[in-house]
This record gives sequence, C-alpha cells and structure tokens, in this order.
Amino acid sequence: MTTDQLMSFAVIALMMAAFVWGRFRYDLVACGALIAAVAIGIVPQAEAFSGFSDDIVIIVGSALLVSAGVARSGIMEYAIQRFAPDVSSVRAQLALLVIIVTILSAFVKNIGALAIMIPIAFQFARRSNTSPSVFLMPMAFGSLLGGLMTLVGTSPNIVVSRVRQDMTGDAFSMFDFTPVGAALAVAGLVFLVLFYWLLPIRTRASASIHEALDVNNYVTEARLVADSTVVGKSLADLLKLGGSRAVVTSILRSRALHVTPFPDVVLREGDILLIEGAPEALDRIVTQSKLSVTGSRDSAGGKHAATAVEAIIGEHSTLIGGSAQRLALYDRFNVNLLAVSRKGERIQERLGAVILRLGDVVVLQGNPQTMPDILRELGCLPLAERPILLGSVRRGVVPLAILVAAMGATALGLLPVPLAFFTAAVAMVLFRVIPLREVYGAIDGPILVMLAALIPVSDSLRRTGATDIISAWLAEFASTLPPAGALTLIMVVAMAVTPFLNNAATVLVVAPIAAGFATTLGFRPEAFLMAVAIGAGCDFLTPIGHQCNTLVMGPGGYKFSDYPRLGLPLSLLVIVVAVPMLMLVWPM
Repeated sequence: MTTDQLMSFAVIALMMAAFVWGRFRYDLVACGALIAAVAIGIVPQAEAFSGFSDDIVIIVGSALLVSAGVARSGIMEYAIQRFAPDVSSVRAQLALLVIIVTILSAFVKNIGALAIMIPIAFQFARRSNTSPSVFLMPMAFGSLLGGLMTLVGTSPNIVVSRVRQDMTGDAFSMFDFTPVGAALAVAGLVFLVLFYWLLPIRTRASASIHEALDVNNYVTEARLVADSTVVGKSLADLLKLGGSRAVVTSILRSRALHVTPFPDVVLREGDILLIEGAPEALDRIVTQSKLSVTGSRDSAGGKHAATAVEAIIGEHSTLIGGSAQRLALYDRFNVNLLAVSRKGERIQERLGAVILRLGDVVVLQGNPQTMPDILRELGCLPLAERPILLGSVRRGVVPLAILVAAMGATALGLLPVPLAFFTAAVAMVLFRVIPLREVYGAIDGPILVMLAALIPVSDSLRRTGATDIISAWLAEFASTLPPAGALTLIMVVAMAVTPFLNNAATVLVVAPIAAGFATTLGFRPEAFLMAVAIGAGCDFLTPIGHQCNTLVMGPGGYKFSDYPRLGLPLSLLVIVVAVPMLMLVWPM
C-alpha cells in the first residue's frame, strides 16, 4: 500500500471520528478535512473546489428552495386539513408520512418525493407539539427504501441494469426490482413506525434567533368576503383550520351587533372576526378560508410584493397612545396594521381602534424597500426577522405544479435531475413563490459547504487507487464463502462504500467484483447485482452518502452520530430480509 493510499485512509478516518465526536460543526470538519487532504497532496490543488460544482450540491440546494416554496404556498396545510384532519398522534403522523414518501419514491426521484412531504412534516410537528426531527430522518430512510422497488426509483437500479445488459445482453425491467424491494419497504416501514424512538429528539442546529422569540399570540381582524370558503359554515369549522391554536374572541355583524362566538354560530359574508392565536395558526385560517385582513388596501406600492414585519413599539414611538385609524397609518405611510400582541391582556376592540402602548408587538405590512425607513420614523424596533406570512400573496398550486413538472421531466428523461431541480428553484423565484429576500435563507449553507468539501476528499480513495486494493482483498476473501455469505458480504461492502462514493459510482466499482464472485462460484449474476444495487441504495448510517439524508440534516437539527442510531438496526434488517429474498426470487 502506497503512502498516498495510507494518507487517504487516515484523513477519512479522522474526519469520520470528528463527525461522530460532534465537538465542531459538520461543515467546519469537512473544510478541515479538505485543507488537510490538499496539504498532504492526496487532493490536487486544482481539484480542491470541484465539489462546489458537483451535481449533488446543486440537487440539495435546489430541493431545499423548492421545498420552501411548496411550504410557503399553503397548499400543504390545505392537504392536511382536507385529507388528514384528525391525525394527531405522533406514531400515526409518522406512519402516514413515511408510507406516502415510500410509495412516491418508487415512481419519482426519491429526493423529489421527500421535498414534497417535508412541509407536511413541519405542519404535523406543530400539530402534535413535537420536533420535526421525529419525522424527517424516518422519511428520508423511507424514500431510500421506496426507491428500491422500481427501475427508476433510484440511480443504482439504473446503473446495475446497464451492467447486467453489458454482461448478459438483457437489462433488468421496470418491475424486476419490485418483489425484493417491496419486501424491504414493508419491513422498513414497520421498523420505522415501531422504533422511531431510537432517534434522539433534536432542534434545528442552525436555527436563527427568531425561533426563540416568545411572541406566541397575536390578535388580527379578518373579514368574510364573497369567495370565503367558510361562508354558511359554523365557527367550529373555521377554527379547525387553526389546529386548536387560535380562538375567535368576537364577531362583528354590523356596527351595533356583536355576535357571541359560540362554536355553532353560522358565519355570514361581511362578518368581521377578531382572531387570537399563534402566527402560523392565524395564517392557516386566513389563507385556507380566503378571509381578507387588508380589505382593498394595497401596501406593496409598486412591483414589489408586500412584506410583513414584526416590530416592538419603542419608548419614543409616535404610535404610543394612538390607533391605526387615528394615526392614518395607511394613508400616511402606506402601511397596514395586520396584528397586535400584548402580553398579559386580551384585546377585544377592532384592530384599527386599538390604542397602542409601549411594548406592544405589531405586525406591519408594507413595501419591503421602504419599510426600514418607516419603522425608524414610527419609532418601532424590528424583531429578528422570521417568516410572517399573514396577509401575503400566495401562488396557490403554482409551486406544486413546478415541482411536478421537474419530477416529470426527470422521469421521462427530458432533463437530468440537477438541471430539472435547478430550473424548478429558479422558477420558484421568477413566479414570486418565494420573495428574493428569502431565497438565501431557504438554502442551508452549512450543508452545501459540507457536501462540496467532502466530495474531493472522498474521491481521494479512488484517485490514489485505494479502492482497487479493497476490491482485490474482497475478491480473495469472498471466494471462500458459501453463496449466502458472499451475497451478504457484497451487500455490506456496497453499504460501506456508498457514503464515500456516490451511489451510482458505488455500483460501478462493486458490481464488477460481484459479477466476478458469481462467475468464480459458478452462479448466475442477477442476485449479486441486485445485492449491489440494494447496498448502494441503502445508506442509513451517514448524512453524506445520499442527498435525501443530507436534505433533512439541517432542518432536523441532526448530528452525524444520530444517523446510525436509527440506521444501523435498519441496515441489519435490510440485510436479514434481502439475502433470503434475493436467493428466493433470483435462484443462483
């Protein structure tokens, strides 16, 4: 073994140890490994930053932006209320999410299926008052299992089909993978639903300070207009949309008539509701019921989409002692008052008539270009920026249509996955699904930097010839094993290699070895090739072997060491189920 090969093994071993230790953030560890690899010469200086242009970085960054667009549209909240309004237990929510992701992943690219469902996972987490980390990693693992069921489900299946065609003249068909893949998917689903508690509960590591803000309840005023979906329905129907996180404190039916907000009150067009609740709940109620919180007042003031900003009324604010109506906020500043939060007191009067006080937290809507100057003039201190969607313009089914179009283009072979998702991400911005100011906040920078730094480091194994040595050792050892043992070894090796090569490259490296085993032992190659595809498609041990695992790392707040806690027993289960199924379906 050469010095470069030893150095390559050493750098990767130390990097993995640092990941597991968790003392330093994962992107810093990856950057340190890259610097060390360049310094000792196992990564050429010219290749040091090649990872930043790699397809995986583009796919993950684009998928994060697309997922944020789908979440912002509100269509996922509608889907939850329409098709799963009463799913509230964590286990039932997890089962629903993992089943849907797994089935979708059999027919579309698994990262696309995962991107669709991540916003729903966040909604379920809020509904059951738990961390999204409970759902996201099992969903990522479910997407990998679902990809095993069909030819187009994951890249290793396509590559191994091509290898078989080169060897025998016959490629695997669309559903040749289904018997074994479906058995693995069912076993994996049962395991994830029953043993999800092995995964520690995390909060997002890179969460910004706005998530610590203790502004839980706002009061907003909303009017039922002609196209409101709750006209003629009861107040209870409206409040279901808020998931028990909002209440209606008053109903104004005319200047003099105040209707007591009993649950069975039938709502009418023109009713004005005072609604108190969490910002997310208020947004869901207003959006899904098509209520009006601004009337006909357009505060965008031009081509820019209006933005909503949280601010606290400061000591010298001109708002103190006045109301939105008395101060003519809209007429003077082109600003709408959307909501007010006052600690320790319930606001009963109409929003425009509320006498504002020092320390009140208000949500003001206006032109993003002029809002900073207006806040200074009003004497309001903006809070740490967080997405306040109340009163914002939604694009309905546009983001979902963009995502479906991207996945359809990849399924039909019209576009490669990186280009399809990059185009979808750009379309989200062009169609104003995501405002420009929120684009870079939706992309998880530390994850992308980690990926870009790891790619050339991992490739040093191939560049130095270390993978050839491993292949030779493996071939010599496996020739002494019985068929089941050789099949198990091949699958384990593919699982071990895929974190350091991409899964398609793993198939290209390991499949010829597997075919050589079959020839040496006098067996047909199909079971061995299938074993390679399964092993390469089942990286449950690290966040770096597959983009689906990487995609959920930031939003879930996971540590590197969290993946094997749930992934190691799942990997063992895959091996236990897959080996006898392969020998049954593909006799050797």
